[in-house]
Amino acid sequence: MADLLNYTVGGILEQMAARFPANDALVYPDRGLRYSYAEFNALCDRVARGLLGMGIKKGEHIAIWATNVPEWVVLQFASAKMGAVLVTVNTSYKASELEYVLKQSDSCALFLVDKFKDTDYVETLRGVVPEMDQAEAGSLQSAKLPFLRHAIYLGAEPPAGLLNFAEIEAFGAQISDADFAAIKQSLDIHDVINMQYTSGTTGFPKGVMLTHYNIVNNGFNIGECMLLTEKDRLCIPVPFFHCFGCVLGVLAAVTHGTTMVPVEVFIPEKVLQAVETERCTALHGVPTMFIAELDHPTFNHYDLSSLRTGIMAGSPCPIEVMKRVIRDMNCSEITIAYGQTEASPVITQTRTDDPIELRVSTVGRALPNVEVKIIDIETGATLPPGKQGELCTRGYHVMKGYYQMEEATAKAIDADNWLHTGDLAIMDENGYCKITGRIKNMIIRGGENVYPREIEEFLYTNPAIADVQIYGVPDRKFGEQVMAAIKLKDGATLSEEDVISFCRGQIANYKIPRYIKFVDEYPMTASGKIQKFKLRELAISELKLEEVEE
Repeated sequence: MADLLNYTVGGILEQMAARFPANDALVYPDRGLRYSYAEFNALCDRVARGLLGMGIKKGEHIAIWATNVPEWVVLQFASAKMGAVLVTVNTSYKASELEYVLKQSDSCALFLVDKFKDTDYVETLRGVVPEMDQAEAGSLQSAKLPFLRHAIYLGAEPPAGLLNFAEIEAFGAQISDADFAAIKQSLDIHDVINMQYTSGTTGFPKGVMLTHYNIVNNGFNIGECMLLTEKDRLCIPVPFFHCFGCVLGVLAAVTHGTTMVPVEVFIPEKVLQAVETERCTALHGVPTMFIAELDHPTFNHYDLSSLRTGIMAGSPCPIEVMKRVIRDMNCSEITIAYGQTEASPVITQTRTDDPIELRVSTVGRALPNVEVKIIDIETGATLPPGKQGELCTRGYHVMKGYYQMEEATAKAIDADNWLHTGDLAIMDENGYCKITGRIKNMIIRGGENVYPREIEEFLYTNPAIADVQIYGVPDRKFGEQVMAAIKLKDGATLSEEDVISFCRGQIANYKIPRYIKFVDEYPMTASGKIQKFKLRELAISELKLEEVEE
């Protein structure tokens, strides 16, 4: 078992800058931007001093609301070098969500780009902080957000009330070498340095507090599973605001002296261009991203022969997609990873030499120095291989807790330091895990446990069904009944009776949906997860069902 690293996020960058100073660290081919490890480390030092010069103190929280721009990566390391906690804000958030995160996190600064998709970030911030127009840059005073003092613009011409990111370095002049060295010296690897907000599929987002130790070691072990070295070049089109970008991407690369090649906003052809231009050896993405790249009309115009590995995560990978990624994108050593933000985030990962069957039917085995067990959800007893229960994990990667939510933290992490994921899984005798559903989505109908994932998988075999979500709704007699929200394929028709007939004789009667609703779309979180609790609430009101007291 490999030893765990005892570096801060800034410290591991300094190590790599000393070992591989001339290696490319960060490359944006379409911007013509290229930093070596020595240059990138020096830049992060200058910005760290600038943050201190602005009056941001070690332990304070600073938020970033931006696409995968270069300043994002700089801030990830600069904030870590001076001890400020980087709070990542989902790029799809709107006004009320932005206000919630800034308020709940007690952020003293917000770094933001101009806009993303249909959201003007500056106007949105102005709506939340109307005082911005009258404020001097750097001295905001917000009635709603008492901690917020700074708004910093990541772009050329900052609007009124915003400081320009390019000005930050100048503030560093007032911080002496000795003071900066003392701050670095005072950092502890177990300090919280990153705060990510969970998506809120079951309610309000919670701020997950992650330490240097959590994310440096998780990033390192993720890279080890991919066999990354200083000769690799990793294309990162997944968003930095999510652990997939800033840990599986940035920290997996930096802990190995690997080159980072980010894509600012996911556009399939931009990814293909970046891989070809920079001769990338690794590529990350969720299955839908890989599908979009493979299906792009110009796919065959690009030379992807440099690719070797990468990570596919976020949702199960269909076997045909995996075969195409290996065959047509040359990613013979692509890996699958599973985890959650509370685990920094990766818990299990496949290895580069695992057979394709394991890569599509499982989410791999535990990372080094990570414990995984499957427990009976009623008794808490550890289950033998092949039995379904809740996946729990323990080790260096488990979060410090949810910010200012002690009760929620105690529910997630038990007295023996096991993190309860809420995911149902089966582990085989070799430690490979298969995720089978979510406990919170489990339906109990007349004493029978019904797992939505099982019914969903069955209904997917109906050629007319494009997507289906199964969830429980209250029932006086049985406690809960099964309900299906079904999206049909274009041009397909299906009645409620057709669906029931399709199920009859194929799955147990108690699993057959009692209620069926045909929908065009599902309520989603900003990061694209379906909110089943909203489907349930809608059904209760539409069907005039009464909540059953537990």
